[in-house]
Amino acid sequence: MTDSQTPKPNGKGRPTPSRKEREAANVRPIVGKKTPEARKAEKARVIEERAKARAGMMSGEERFLGPRDKGPQRRMARDLVDGRAFTVGEILIGLLFLVIIINSIASVEIQAISILLMWAVMIAIVVDAFLIMNMVKREVSKRHGSVDKGIAWYAASRSFQMRPMRLPKPQVKRGSNKK
Repeated sequence: MTDSQTPKPNGKGRPTPSRKEREAANVRPIVGKKTPEARKAEKARVIEERAKARAGMMSGEERFLGPRDKGPQRRMARDLVDGRAFTVGEILIGLLFLVIIINSIASVEIQAISILLMWAVMIAIVVDAFLIMNMVKREVSKRHGSVDKGIAWYAASRSFQMRPMRLPKPQVKRGSNKK
């Protein structure tokens, strides 16, 4: 007899388990169930670690910085930008807010003047960013030999931020990189 000729048994040879039996077989103990005290202790530990990491990031400790801010060249770029007494990009947010207010309440002539002023500041920001990028490239290549990709743009984008909003916080006093 070949396989195709073998008689097949009727059914599967065992009774179908009841739903109750299947659910009972699937019940497993919950692993790692924590007590309320353990959850509170874990939460306190996480809050403490986050506070420590935030304080480290604010102070510029290398191990707490994100990948965007790590490295000696990036530290040098931050110091060069933060050491400048003033960057035009710092006034951008305040100026835009002022232009919006002026344009909502002033006459057409004053609105036109405020828009022209805003465009003049935008052009000044582009020129200032170009100068910052060249300065950072020159100084970093002088000290480190080569310049990592993105250092110049990192410095320019940092110069656009208002000084109190910069992270990590500026470690250099204003005007200290002048010779």
